[in-house]
Amino acid sequence: MRFQNNQTGAVTGESCRHCCIKIQGLTVRLGGNTILDGIDLHVHCGDVLAIVGPNGAGKTTLLRAILGEVPYEGKMSSLIGGVERRRPRIGYVPQKLQFDLDSPISVADLVVAAISKRPVWWGIRHKALENVKRVLSVFAADNLITRRVGELSGGELQRVLLAIAMTAEPELLLLDEPSSGVDVQGLALFYQLVRDLKKQHDISVILVTHDLPGISAFVDRIVLLNRSVIAEGSPKEVLSDDKLIRAFGPSLWNVSSLPAVTVEGGL
Repeated sequence: MRFQNNQTGAVTGESCRHCCIKIQGLTVRLGGNTILDGIDLHVHCGDVLAIVGPNGAGKTTLLRAILGEVPYEGKMSSLIGGVERRRPRIGYVPQKLQFDLDSPISVADLVVAAISKRPVWWGIRHKALENVKRVLSVFAADNLITRRVGELSGGELQRVLLAIAMTAEPELLLLDEPSSGVDVQGLALFYQLVRDLKKQHDISVILVTHDLPGISAFVDRIVLLNRSVIAEGSPKEVLSDDKLIRAFGPSLWNVSSLPAVTVEGGL
């Protein structure tokens, strides 16, 4: 496990390899309050990093800062093949999609509008429709193409949003509470899709979650966040540390009371 030095901000552990996303000294101050303080994270290509912590820890703010939606101090860059760039290409799957449930917009309309920037009222050309089918099929969602967005289950909507996020070929994929409103089987499929993505595309993944039993066998590392990085390590290291369980409360870390999710190759 790696612990952050609160005075120096340094994180002990393995140095960054030739391909990674680097976040250094990320600090967010809003209204005179420090929401995040000196966050240092290195996410290697092909790694899945889970961000967990109590309510008010700054998890959503961290994603918003990475997306550039809130001002921050610090540095963010991508290192690809040894060449450093200012910002990585980012794909984002939000926790919720704000829309009118009674809207007649179909899944095909949503995907075309997202990937072509073409207004849905212009209609969908045949070539664009074939492209939508191809994009959705990768995420086991091509059968949803004619469904209204408001009729989708939580898991179905997450797969559609994941398909849209991946069309930009991101180097960093952000997932905000992917377990929210999704049943156990939907989660199993979603987690398996993300596992396959990281293997096939060698992308970095950061997900904010409360689904500890579901992600414990799926992610490479877990970061405990409470305004700053409290601890970072493998799921086994982080979730079995008695000091951290006491610090964050048994109700948050009592994973034995939560339902397990089965994915290929693990719990």
